[in-house]
Formats: sequence, structure tokens, C-alpha cells
Amino acid sequence: MDPKAHWESVYSTKSPTAVSWFQPEARLSLDLITAVAADRAARILDVGGGASRLVDGLLDAGYSQVTVLDIAEPALRHARTRLGERAVRVTWRAADILATEFAPGSVDVWHDRAVFHFLTEPHARRRYVGQVRRALSPAGIVIVATFADDGPLRCSGLDVARYSAEGLHGEFGDDFQLLRSEREEHRTPSGAVQAFTYCLCRGPGRSPQR
Repeated sequence: MDPKAHWESVYSTKSPTAVSWFQPEARLSLDLITAVAADRAARILDVGGGASRLVDGLLDAGYSQVTVLDIAEPALRHARTRLGERAVRVTWRAADILATEFAPGSVDVWHDRAVFHFLTEPHARRRYVGQVRRALSPAGIVIVATFADDGPLRCSGLDVARYSAEGLHGEFGDDFQLLRSEREEHRTPSGAVQAFTYCLCRGPGRSPQR
């Protein structure tokens, strides 16, 4: 399965408000970000942000350096159209999170709601964590949300990995400090309830230069 073709097909054939992960407002994600990023110039990366409305909330809150990354260009196009003139205030990246290049220390807050749980192979998860380690600024913040361990087994026709807070934190390693975890009962547009696990971690600091 080609991930890019799969997700571009999803966003080319379905309304962004009809997909199961749609949120009218990304309230929990926004609350977590604002709790740890008082500086509105913080460099925020929304991984798999696609057509999510989190970017709307971040702009409303005054954040000035927001990047939305998604493998599906149609998803980003939906978001840019929705934002209208405000879209120019956002950096848009159509890219595979496992393959794209990041400048070291270029992200202060890494946010991902529902990309990581599609990485069912250990090597893909290791690659993802390596990307976080490279991109994150010293002691930056990582917020990752996945299906909880009692959540769905599949999403959008794909298998997923499910996590408790302890299991999700364990994928990143002990040098990521778990600051907070949350459980979210997400109601889909069709009325189903899906359980999500959120982990907020402080990333590893850089060793002092000698």
C-alpha cells in the first residue's frame, strides 16, 4: 500500500468533515499546546495536520510560527481554502514524516494526533522517533495522540497500533520526560465513540559543549 496514494484518495473523495477523525474544534490539543508554549513565537509543527482545525485555533491564539505537515496535498488544500487570507501565515509541507528532512532543533512543539498509531512496524516507529529527536529544540515538547489500548483496531481501512500512556511513552524512551497524559473520548461524525491516549513529554536536552 502506498501511503501517499491512500491518503490523497481519502481526501479527494470525502469531505474533511465526514472522516472519522474530524473534530469541529481541536480543544484538547490546543489546551495542551497553550499550557506549555506561553511564547507565541514558539515553532509549532502539526504532524498529519491535514485538514484539521487545530491550525485555526493556533492562529486565533496568536501563534506566529505554525507549520502543518501532511502526506496528502488535498488535505492541506482543504485547510488553506478554509483559512482564506490567513493561510499565508502558515507554513504548509506536503511530505511523508518518515522521509522529510528537518533542520536540527527547528521545532519547539511537535504535535501529532493520529499519525503515530498507523506505524505498525517497529522500524517505522524508530524512524519516527529519530525524526523527533533531530527536529526538536533542546528540551522541546512532544504531544502525541493515538488510539487508546481499548480503541479501534483499524482506521480508514488500515491496521493501527493502540497504546496506554505508559506504552506510548515507552516508544520514545526514558530520556523523554512524561509530563502529562490524557484520555479523550472522541465522537466521530457518525456518532461512534473512539478512545484516544495523549502523551505530553519534554524531550531530551542537549549536552553542554565542552
